[in-house]
Amino acid sequence: MTIPRQMKLGAFIMGVGHHIAAWLHPSVEPHDLVSLDHYVRIAQAAEAARFDALFFADNVAAPPLSPLSAQAAPVYYLEPLMLLGALVPATQRIGLVATVSATYLPPYHLARKFATLDHISGGRAGWNCVTSGSDAEARNFGLDAQIGHAERYERAAEYIHVVKALWDSWDDEALLFDQSGRRFFDPAKVRAIDHDGRHFRVRGPLQAGRPIQGHPVIAQAGSSADGIALAAATAELVFTAQQSLDEAVAFADTVRERAVAAGRGREDVVVMPGLMPFVAETQEDAQRLHDDLQALVDPGIAIGLASAMIGADLGQYPLDGPVPDLPPTEGWQSRQKLFFDLARAEGLTIRELAVRVAVARGHRVVIGTATQIADEMEAWFQAGAADGFNIMPPTLPHGLHDFARLVVPELQRRGLFRTEYEGNTLRANLGLARPAGRMS
Repeated sequence: MTIPRQMKLGAFIMGVGHHIAAWLHPSVEPHDLVSLDHYVRIAQAAEAARFDALFFADNVAAPPLSPLSAQAAPVYYLEPLMLLGALVPATQRIGLVATVSATYLPPYHLARKFATLDHISGGRAGWNCVTSGSDAEARNFGLDAQIGHAERYERAAEYIHVVKALWDSWDDEALLFDQSGRRFFDPAKVRAIDHDGRHFRVRGPLQAGRPIQGHPVIAQAGSSADGIALAAATAELVFTAQQSLDEAVAFADTVRERAVAAGRGREDVVVMPGLMPFVAETQEDAQRLHDDLQALVDPGIAIGLASAMIGADLGQYPLDGPVPDLPPTEGWQSRQKLFFDLARAEGLTIRELAVRVAVARGHRVVIGTATQIADEMEAWFQAGAADGFNIMPPTLPHGLHDFARLVVPELQRRGLFRTEYEGNTLRANLGLARPAGRMS
């Protein structure tokens, strides 16, 4: 019997909530930002709701230090890979996806860390590959400014090639554990990779055996031309941000078509736009939660966030004037374009754009009852705009609990989301094939 296509859901976890003012809301305990118990409870709640994966974003620079910035909770406070390792024994089936930049960590380190996470989790690891896009990050690694956008993505493509080669440097059958024959592994099934490229020289092999999933699932979150090219060639999960159904369909079709051109199948790429749901039993209560959080936003912090994501200081322009025409930066080009397109389409001032950015940083926001939010998700899913969604709770833990309590049962009632996990690995639950080893 053919199983109907179903949505995939990621629980995108960010501190005490994705809204910039989440930590100020009376339902939130600010100390949870640094509490392992907080993340354990969230992970277990997401697993109980049968989410495919937990997803943690990251960057490698603290925000600018000032009296104003001290009013905002640091969203990338804990290192995500170590945090996911701590969540392994608290969970059994949910995937564990961490963002690690391909710009500054040597590829051997990354390959080893994710192989380890895959082994200790029983095959639940996923790597969200990003390229660091800020000068602040560059200065933490001995550079005066970030590497150019095109070069970052060129390096990332080679980086992913090296990482995959390291994961494949052990055959699946290499580990023998043969006590009587005194052979822990078969040396004929372990090989150096001897990579000598433009950006990296890595001999290998990896210290650990081949990951349980063959390769941990690779995700990518860039939507620029360079980002789409990298995602189409290498990514299995694509995290993205679109504001309209038409834009989302066009993006998803482009990624899938480019994947086919790269010799892959359309089904090899799972497209998951970010979605911030404000959900309650009534439309009025959902709107009130949104409005209460917006009332806590400091305009200066909102301007600072929008400026950081656009790559230009918007505070030097009249805040109630139009968003200026600015050239592309070497930073997050796709998000810059999204914000400019949004401002032009709706005639937003700088202040209005900044307040919009403060909610979900360019991801789509939906406000309403479980039925209304499920309707929106179903429309995108059926139109081919999304294979699922990366759910961004505005506050944590309550935003995740409300979505799991209200929206997930409605999706299940419609046959759009699982009631039980299909397998024990992240690949199995996402419906992704396990890659064959290169050395076999």
